[in-house]
Amino acid sequence: MADLKELRREIDRTDSEIVRLFERRMHLVADVAQYKIENGMQVLDSRRETEKLKTLSEGASTDFNETAVREIFRQMMAISRKRQYQILTEHGQGETLPFGQCDAFDFEGSRVVFQGVEGAYSFAAMRTFFGDAIDSVHVETWREAMQMVADGDVDYGVVPIENSTAGSVSDIYDLLADFPIYIVGEQVIPINHRLLGIPGAKKETIRTVYSHPQALAQCRAYLEAHPQWECVPVLNTAMAAEKVADEQDPAHAAIASETAAEFYGLKVLEEGPISRKKNATRFVILSNRCCFVRNARKISICFELPHQCGTLYNVLSHFIFNELNMTRIESRPIPDKTWEYRFFIDFEGNLNDPGVQNALFGIRSETADLRLLGSC
Repeated sequence: MADLKELRREIDRTDSEIVRLFERRMHLVADVAQYKIENGMQVLDSRRETEKLKTLSEGASTDFNETAVREIFRQMMAISRKRQYQILTEHGQGETLPFGQCDAFDFEGSRVVFQGVEGAYSFAAMRTFFGDAIDSVHVETWREAMQMVADGDVDYGVVPIENSTAGSVSDIYDLLADFPIYIVGEQVIPINHRLLGIPGAKKETIRTVYSHPQALAQCRAYLEAHPQWECVPVLNTAMAAEKVADEQDPAHAAIASETAAEFYGLKVLEEGPISRKKNATRFVILSNRCCFVRNARKISICFELPHQCGTLYNVLSHFIFNELNMTRIESRPIPDKTWEYRFFIDFEGNLNDPGVQNALFGIRSETADLRLLGSC
């Protein structure tokens, strides 16, 4: 049997040869990119890549090696495309961003819409982000809020998009894809749910609990300890408090904030939060202005992918190659397209960064219907 050290020396020599050949291949890739620039050709040629992978893998001696060769060259082709995208960007043929820039937004006197009523967490997020120098309006549904932003009836909208306990507000992602609006800011609000009832009510009298579905989910452990209570979802936590206050029934309770209790004259029936201690909701600020502040450090996008092996992997590799930190990914089914999905991604970076522009150029070239949802 051969000596292990000698085997490793042979592997090292082989690896060095692979590196030499890889660099020769990348030099040829640069020439290909130049040809495509001069002739107005697209970087991605799916038909050629498919044919080449088939030819190369068929030349392998075993089934295992056939799969391995296909994977190696799939990676190599993806790297080659990224180099071509870089070269095209250097020649001014990269991603053209539709966003305007400003040093800061002037919110004073703005008209802002939120879903729910006064005392809701959306109301608190709006006040925290904008302050008091605004004119606010409220609507019953998130769709109504987004429609008002898209139509220009308001300057900004405030909607929840993610909770640290219950996860994403999936309906918001679907709506973001439906409206030509953009994320221009965000606000995180600590969520301290309370069990609220009318004065004179006690936990022992409660039979029905109202709240938003997300709030009910965030308090699941507490509610499961009271199986005799019927949980009824409503559009908003503050609406739940308002309903209990209007009905004046000691058998009814709401899960909402202490602010809502004060606003609607309710009593806190359970001291301390009834959801997890570290519970917070991230709200996004929406506008129909295609603009971002120069020092923005987060970007949100969405796109569709063909239902083929490796397509999502190829897209995610653009973040790795350009050293961009992806902070969130969500998938949502596309209406009328069975088993096909739209992906939503947040990642760190600024739209002026060359790495960001190069990644977006590559992603746009390899996906369908890429949209920049905003930057904040």
